[in-house]
Amino acid sequence: MVRTMSLLRALIRTARTIRHAPRLADGLTPAGAVLLDAPDDRLAPVLVAAAAGEYEPAAKLLLTTRESAEWENRDRYVVRLAAFARNRDEWLGSWLAASPRDADALVVKAELAVRAAWESPARAEVLRELAPLINAAAEAEPGDPVPWRIALDHARGTHAAHTVFESLWEQAVRRSSHHYGCHVAALKYLSAQWYGSHRESFDFAEKAAEDALPGSLVQALPLRAACAQLLGGSARTSVQDDRIDAAADLGLMLSREYASGDPWPAEVRNLLAYVLMARGRWEEALTQFRLIGPYATSFPWSWVTDDPLDRFLRTRDGARAEVAAATRLPPRPARAPHRARRPDHGGRGPATATGR
Repeated sequence: MVRTMSLLRALIRTARTIRHAPRLADGLTPAGAVLLDAPDDRLAPVLVAAAAGEYEPAAKLLLTTRESAEWENRDRYVVRLAAFARNRDEWLGSWLAASPRDADALVVKAELAVRAAWESPARAEVLRELAPLINAAAEAEPGDPVPWRIALDHARGTHAAHTVFESLWEQAVRRSSHHYGCHVAALKYLSAQWYGSHRESFDFAEKAAEDALPGSLVQALPLRAACAQLLGGSARTSVQDDRIDAAADLGLMLSREYASGDPWPAEVRNLLAYVLMARGRWEEALTQFRLIGPYATSFPWSWVTDDPLDRFLRTRDGARAEVAAATRLPPRPARAPHRARRPDHGGRGPATATGR
């Protein structure tokens, strides 16, 4: 009997998926048009120019972010330009040769060096040697929080004590109290994976989100803490699950602040979709996949796979299948009631015993 019921449920699930899944693809960017870590409209032409060996557009872009205090954009662009320079070191070398004390070139150099050191087997030792590079970037533009974000990443990799971390954190928030990148770096340091705990990281994230400005990506910090706990693999209490769901609810509110297909909150929406899927909130996850549009991001999918784009697409398909399977099949149309057919007497009256 149990086996029969399981088979029946599986058949119903399959029938629902076949019926509803194609319709639920409406609003989803076709798989072939989804991009991984696509640059925004300002960075894209800079990367094209960099591929041709030109550093001037990058210098102009970062100078603009510095002069207008666009610290969030500046941080994103520094990370992407350092990633480009990883495979084209002559490009950054030419920039530094032309402007050895340029604050923008120096911060890219510091970011590149720290990122490369993280992949070294002797990470802590190599990172310790890079402190002068970070200091040079910080001194070149004293108001810039990005070197202090790099310093927080550096502190985590060098096993810096909490007192050192707190000193760096104080310097970072003094320059930009709501800087998302610095908050993310601090949250990583306080995570259970490094020098804190799930409770400590949640406490930090929730307090920061509570103090954040409207629409600030800092409101997504609890989502990061939730993701770390979900990936931790250990058993969770109902209280912990409640904090994860609350983080998702806050992420949904933040997502509604931005237009569909906006690249700025793309990473947050990718993270939100991941957490919603992990919590079995299929319809809400599918909505986020629609809002993401073509902007898949490596984070958080790279935490669980070496092919983040494939994982994004498969998870998106999974959300669609789950929603389809939970959607009832439409009722079958009612059949007309059966009526007994009357005998045909050729239009004559009732037959008599004599046939007359």
